[in-house]
Amino acid sequence: MWPYWLLLLIPAYLAVSRLNPIPPAVLMTQSDRWPAVWWGMFFVLVLMIGWRHEVGGDWAAYISNMELTRPQGYADPGFSLLYWLGRTTGGGIYLVNLICAAIFSWGLLDFCRTQPRPWLALTVAVPYLIVVVAMGYTRQSVGIGLSLIGVVALGRGNILRCLFWFGLAVVFHKSAIIMVAIAIVVNTKNRVFTMICIGVLVFVLYYFFLQEAIDHLFRHYFGDEYQSSGAVFRIAMNALPAVLFLMYRKRFQLTREQHKIWTWVALSALLLVVALNVSPSSTAIDRVALYWIPLQLFALSHLPNILGRRSGKNVVWVCVVVALSVMVLFVWLFFGPFSKFWLPYQFYPWVWLWQ
Repeated sequence: MWPYWLLLLIPAYLAVSRLNPIPPAVLMTQSDRWPAVWWGMFFVLVLMIGWRHEVGGDWAAYISNMELTRPQGYADPGFSLLYWLGRTTGGGIYLVNLICAAIFSWGLLDFCRTQPRPWLALTVAVPYLIVVVAMGYTRQSVGIGLSLIGVVALGRGNILRCLFWFGLAVVFHKSAIIMVAIAIVVNTKNRVFTMICIGVLVFVLYYFFLQEAIDHLFRHYFGDEYQSSGAVFRIAMNALPAVLFLMYRKRFQLTREQHKIWTWVALSALLLVVALNVSPSSTAIDRVALYWIPLQLFALSHLPNILGRRSGKNVVWVCVVVALSVMVLFVWLFFGPFSKFWLPYQFYPWVWLWQ
């Protein structure tokens, strides 16, 4: 279990040792070129997520599905392509996982670097978004990673680039289509043109890629009334940051686009609480709610500036957020009903070397 704690320790140490928040003006103008320390973190994430061995509750399901010449009918086209690539090159599930880990990690780090305390945002991401989602829900992690790149583009007012990344996310996991709705309500410039573009995008994606998959989604989750244990707690983890943002949103130093994005994200996170209580399938709501996890990274990385001095180091509040992240990982590892599928962590090159 120590690799998970090491993965949390790295960004937590950097969050505590680099206490000065990045001013909003610098965040808006910073170069897209990553410093060496971020590249180092990128490779750590890609290797740990991508070269895991027999880690995750759906490990066996991914293996068996990959062995099929044609994956099951609900398989997403982007992921089916990765399956084909893994089979034809001999890289197997490890090549698939490595590519997925690279896409997810790129999107996650790109998003974290737009926050005033980027290492604190990454610390918050480790316990659930990285350990549980990226190492367990491989297909959806790709959709989340691409969606995060789209959110960054949307925050900068680049709606077309945002739609491209959201559309690509849908190709890898159908549930990402819900992110298109965010683009619709957030964008205020060229509304007619944007609505036309979004309408065409949704139609094309549905007709060519999603029709069969969405039919399966409703039969699988709603028709069978699947239930997820722990869905209440996971959705509550999104609802609490939503309340924090809505209560203190005037203290968040955001652009007009960013302010509107996160207002809608926060409001919809609260709507998911209502949806959980009326939906016949908590699993369906639980899976959709995964796209709201970045709200935790956003709100909690801003928390020291919100509850402390706006531009101060606020070491106490930084340590509080780090402690919360430690607590989440501790509770999940020791008390999570499915954490046994993540333990022990095994690294494929090490396992292969000793076979």
